Amino acid sequence: MKLSNNALANLQADAELPRYDRSQLRAGIVHFGVGGFHRAHQAMYLDQLMNEGKALDWGIIGMGVMPSDARMRDVLAESDGLYTLMVKNPDGSVEGRVIGSILDFIYAPDDLQRAIGQLADPQIRIVSLTVTEGGYNVNPVTGEFDQQNQAILDDLANPEEPRTTFGLICAALKLRRERGIAPFTVMTCDNIQGNGEVARKMFGAFASASDPEFGAWVQRHVPFPNSMVDRITPVTTEADRAEVSERYGIDDAWPVVCEDFAQWVLEDKFTSGRPPFEEAGVQLVDDVVPYELMKLRLLNATHQGLCYFGHLAGYRAVHDAARNPLFAQFLLRYMKTEAEPTLRPLPGVDLDAYQNKLIARYSNEHVADTIARLCADSSDRIPKWLVPVIRENLATGGEVALSAAIVASWARYAEGVDENGEPIEVVDRLADQVRAAAARQGQDPLAFLRQRDLFGDLVEDERFTAPYLRALESLHVHGAMQTLETIMSAELSA
Repeated sequence: MKLSNNALANLQADAELPRYDRSQLRAGIVHFGVGGFHRAHQAMYLDQLMNEGKALDWGIIGMGVMPSDARMRDVLAESDGLYTLMVKNPDGSVEGRVIGSILDFIYAPDDLQRAIGQLADPQIRIVSLTVTEGGYNVNPVTGEFDQQNQAILDDLANPEEPRTTFGLICAALKLRRERGIAPFTVMTCDNIQGNGEVARKMFGAFASASDPEFGAWVQRHVPFPNSMVDRITPVTTEADRAEVSERYGIDDAWPVVCEDFAQWVLEDKFTSGRPPFEEAGVQLVDDVVPYELMKLRLLNATHQGLCYFGHLAGYRAVHDAARNPLFAQFLLRYMKTEAEPTLRPLPGVDLDAYQNKLIARYSNEHVADTIARLCADSSDRIPKWLVPVIRENLATGGEVALSAAIVASWARYAEGVDENGEPIEVVDRLADQVRAAAARQGQDPLAFLRQRDLFGDLVEDERFTAPYLRALESLHVHGAMQTLETIMSAELSA
């Protein structure tokens, strides 16, 4: 049976169904970047509250600006915003649940005025974001807003017809200010260190570029709480759709699969109220930074530590690589010797247990996460997740050999051919740039590190380039597995 509001009453499924009347929900949140993660995380937390009779005025309106968002518009329109979430437990058991917290989806290019009007509606008190690391328009070297981005230039020149998230949100904030409506809170849920502060800086820069006085108002009056989010959510496959149909009798064009672990740490800083997130297990704190550093530098960075070596070694599933003791030892050693020394105090957190739990999560075969997903968009990930670890350790005299090996594995991967001569599809917004840099490594082994927009001046520090060059040469001569074995025997990092 196809998902829809009308079908819910007649759906005979083992999956848990919404226990609330969706017709009584009211929208309180507009979310940009409706994808698998948002639907396995924020939308799930709200659905949980709604099932308890809470947060009924905090329904979600999805909003998209990218061409790829048109498919989500169509899928959610057919299902009245409903979708199936399958939680895959390590023991193989599955928990199915139909989520009903997304009420509508607006594809902004279809009707810009409707999109702006929805954002300006007084009932909308939070605008949330999962637009990926690249969605904040940050120059990776300077850390400043990239005003040379053509889409940004177009929005600044045509403020009445915005096409970017920046343009739409700022247009709505201007309307709210003019009408005497309190500004909404901008709540980012992306994997960026200090994500709220980054959002504040970038949206403030866009607003100031359009009108300095308005930019100052945004900085003063719009809250941008920091957050840390965590749940492994692989890309939906045809097999997932078939499983939903077989298990639950549900015809769902875009279900979501995720692991059993979920975490959300959120700074309690909202201007016009918020859902009672803490009643759904969200940690409301005064300072998110220690938690986000833990997640970014342990979980996210080890994803990169696993994926390039894994792909080069012939792995295509995350759990297969993670179950190899050599990979597990390499990741644990990176976390303990290089990442952990850069973390802030985390009272009550057992870091050894957290690190071992990460390996167990990666080893969950039922989640079926892919190496390809972890390899994608590396130019947005490595500079934000791994390079800060390298810089802090260089500044304090710490270890960088394992981090250097991870960067070298990316450089080798970016050559676009694996160890068996098979082509590698490099999925990255800077794919042409990174492939071109990797292609020059035969003549200049440091060519990849000379991408200053990604690595700054790391190419000038021999403490980093020496282990990097050793790892890169070993990858070319001996391959990924032998290189890892050498690293773990401490010969390479000596």
